[in-house]
Amino acid sequence: MQKNRYSFVAVFSYDDDGICIEFPDLPGCCPCADKDDTEMAIKNAHEALGLHLFGMEQDEELIPEPTSIRDIELKEHEVPVLIDVFMPPIRERIKSRFVKKTLSLPAWLSAAADADGVNCSKLFQNALIEYLGIQKQN
Repeated sequence: MQKNRYSFVAVFSYDDDGICIEFPDLPGCCPCADKDDTEMAIKNAHEALGLHLFGMEQDEELIPEPTSIRDIELKEHEVPVLIDVFMPPIRERIKSRFVKKTLSLPAWLSAAADADGVNCSKLFQNALIEYLGIQKQN
Protein backbone atom coordinates (compact mmCIF):
# COMPACT_ATOMS: atom_id res chain seq x y z
CA MET A 1 0.00 0.00 0.00
CA GLN A 2 1.35 3.39 -1.01
CA LYS A 3 1.47 6.14 1.55
CA ASN A 4 1.27 9.80 0.67
CA ARG A 5 3.82 11.02 3.21
CA TYR A 6 7.13 9.51 4.27
CA SER A 7 9.79 10.71 6.72
CA PHE A 8 13.27 9.22 6.89
CA VAL A 9 16.42 10.23 8.68
CA ALA A 10 19.24 11.38 6.44
CA VAL A 11 22.78 11.51 7.77
CA PHE A 12 24.71 14.52 6.49
CA SER A 13 28.45 13.96 6.54
CA TYR A 14 30.43 17.19 6.29
CA ASP A 15 33.72 16.44 4.57
CA ASP A 16 36.41 18.66 3.01
CA ASP A 17 35.12 17.92 -0.50
CA GLY A 18 31.37 18.35 0.16
CA ILE A 19 28.35 17.03 1.98
CA CYS A 20 27.61 13.34 1.57
CA ILE A 21 24.07 12.29 2.39
CA GLU A 22 23.02 8.79 3.34
CA PHE A 23 19.64 7.36 4.28
CA PRO A 24 20.48 4.45 6.62
CA ASP A 25 17.10 2.79 5.96
CA LEU A 26 17.37 3.15 2.16
CA PRO A 27 20.62 1.75 0.77
CA GLY A 28 21.48 3.28 -2.59
CA CYS A 29 19.83 6.62 -1.88
CA CYS A 30 22.97 8.74 -1.58
CA PRO A 31 22.69 12.34 -2.79
CA CYS A 32 25.37 14.95 -2.12
CA ALA A 33 25.95 18.70 -2.13
CA ASP A 34 28.77 21.21 -2.31
CA LYS A 35 30.79 21.91 0.80
CA ASP A 36 29.07 24.24 3.28
CA ASP A 37 25.79 24.32 1.29
CA THR A 38 23.39 22.75 3.77
CA GLU A 39 20.38 24.35 2.08
CA MET A 40 21.25 22.59 -1.20
CA ALA A 41 21.93 19.36 0.69
CA ILE A 42 18.42 19.45 2.17
CA LYS A 43 16.92 20.17 -1.26
CA ASN A 44 18.91 17.32 -2.83
CA ALA A 45 17.92 14.97 0.00
CA HIS A 46 14.21 15.74 -0.54
CA GLU A 47 14.48 15.15 -4.28
CA ALA A 48 16.52 11.96 -3.94
CA LEU A 49 14.21 10.56 -1.27
CA GLY A 50 11.10 11.19 -3.38
CA LEU A 51 12.61 9.64 -6.49
CA HIS A 52 13.99 6.66 -4.57
CA LEU A 53 10.65 5.94 -2.90
CA PHE A 54 8.81 6.34 -6.22
CA GLY A 55 11.15 3.76 -7.75
CA MET A 56 10.53 1.39 -4.87
CA GLU A 57 6.77 1.82 -5.29
CA GLN A 58 7.01 1.14 -9.02
CA ASP A 59 9.11 -1.99 -8.39
CA GLU A 60 6.63 -3.06 -5.68
CA GLU A 61 9.43 -3.18 -3.12
CA LEU A 62 8.62 -3.08 0.55
CA ILE A 63 9.35 0.38 1.95
CA PRO A 64 10.82 -0.10 5.43
CA GLU A 65 9.60 1.56 8.58
CA PRO A 66 11.96 4.45 9.31
CA THR A 67 14.45 4.17 12.14
CA SER A 68 13.90 6.71 14.91
CA ILE A 69 16.29 9.65 14.81
CA ARG A 70 17.28 8.72 18.40
CA ASP A 71 18.51 5.31 17.23
CA ILE A 72 20.82 6.55 14.45
CA GLU A 73 24.49 6.08 15.29
CA LEU A 74 26.66 8.96 14.16
CA LYS A 75 30.36 9.42 13.52
CA GLU A 76 32.36 12.61 13.80
CA HIS A 77 31.21 15.32 11.32
CA GLU A 78 27.79 13.66 10.88
CA VAL A 79 24.44 15.29 11.55
CA PRO A 80 21.01 13.61 11.42
CA VAL A 81 18.32 15.46 9.46
CA LEU A 82 14.70 14.36 9.24
CA ILE A 83 13.60 14.54 5.60
CA ASP A 84 9.95 14.20 4.71
CA VAL A 85 8.30 14.01 1.31
CA PHE A 86 4.73 14.31 0.12
CA MET A 87 4.44 11.79 -2.71
CA PRO A 88 1.35 12.83 -4.78
CA PRO A 89 3.08 15.75 -6.56
CA ILE A 90 6.21 13.64 -7.09
CA ARG A 91 4.18 10.82 -8.63
CA GLU A 92 2.28 13.28 -10.83
CA ARG A 93 5.45 15.07 -11.99
CA ILE A 94 7.08 11.78 -13.00
CA LYS A 95 3.91 10.42 -14.58
CA SER A 96 3.35 13.53 -16.70
CA ARG A 97 6.94 14.06 -17.83
CA PHE A 98 7.51 14.06 -21.55
CA VAL A 99 9.27 11.17 -23.26
CA LYS A 100 11.04 11.76 -26.54
CA LYS A 101 9.92 9.48 -29.37
CA THR A 102 11.38 9.40 -32.84
CA LEU A 103 8.97 8.99 -35.71
CA SER A 104 9.43 9.02 -39.45
CA LEU A 105 7.47 11.02 -42.02
CA PRO A 106 7.90 11.32 -45.74
CA ALA A 107 9.92 14.47 -46.52
CA TRP A 108 7.06 16.02 -48.51
CA LEU A 109 4.65 15.58 -45.55
CA SER A 110 7.13 17.03 -43.09
CA ALA A 111 7.73 20.02 -45.35
CA ALA A 112 3.98 20.62 -45.76
CA ALA A 113 3.47 20.44 -41.97
CA ASP A 114 6.36 22.85 -41.39
CA ALA A 115 5.02 25.27 -44.02
CA ASP A 116 1.62 25.22 -42.32
CA GLY A 117 3.12 25.70 -38.83
CA VAL A 118 1.85 22.35 -37.54
CA ASN A 119 3.03 21.31 -34.08
CA CYS A 120 3.67 17.65 -34.93
CA SER A 121 4.23 16.65 -31.29
CA LYS A 122 0.88 18.05 -30.21
CA LEU A 123 -0.89 16.59 -33.25
CA PHE A 124 0.64 13.17 -32.58
CA GLN A 125 -0.37 13.34 -28.89
CA ASN A 126 -3.96 14.20 -29.76
CA ALA A 127 -4.17 11.54 -32.47
CA LEU A 128 -2.73 8.89 -30.13
CA ILE A 129 -5.15 9.84 -27.33
CA GLU A 130 -8.06 9.58 -29.77
CA TYR A 131 -6.79 6.32 -31.30
CA LEU A 132 -6.36 4.71 -27.85
CA GLY A 133 -9.70 6.06 -26.64
CA ILE A 134 -8.26 7.44 -23.43
CA GLN A 135 -8.99 10.61 -21.49
CA LYS A 136 -6.55 13.47 -21.95
CA GLN A 137 -4.38 14.01 -18.85
CA ASN A 138 -3.93 17.60 -17.69
